[in-house]
Amino acid sequence: MDKAQAQGLTFPCSYPVKAIGVHTEDFGANVVAIIRRHAPELEDAAVASRLSAGSKYLAVTATIVATSQEQLDAMYRDLNAYEQVVMVL
Repeated sequence: MDKAQAQGLTFPCSYPVKAIGVHTEDFGANVVAIIRRHAPELEDAAVASRLSAGSKYLAVTATIVATSQEQLDAMYRDLNAYEQVVMVL
């Protein structure tokens, strides 16, 4: 059983990706740009962001149409490589 089957995913599917990092002027835009490299069809309406209670952190959630486990793995690698990202869910 591969990872996608273990998670109950059947591609293509709607898949939320959340990246959390220190709130800076360009954090949200940079996260969306990374996600769009892997899911170019991502629409602005499918992206939401939320500040933490103290406004120190920003969580950016984008719901993409995932086409494969390889696509998700590559996107998670790129998001985790971005130095401003603290956590990816």
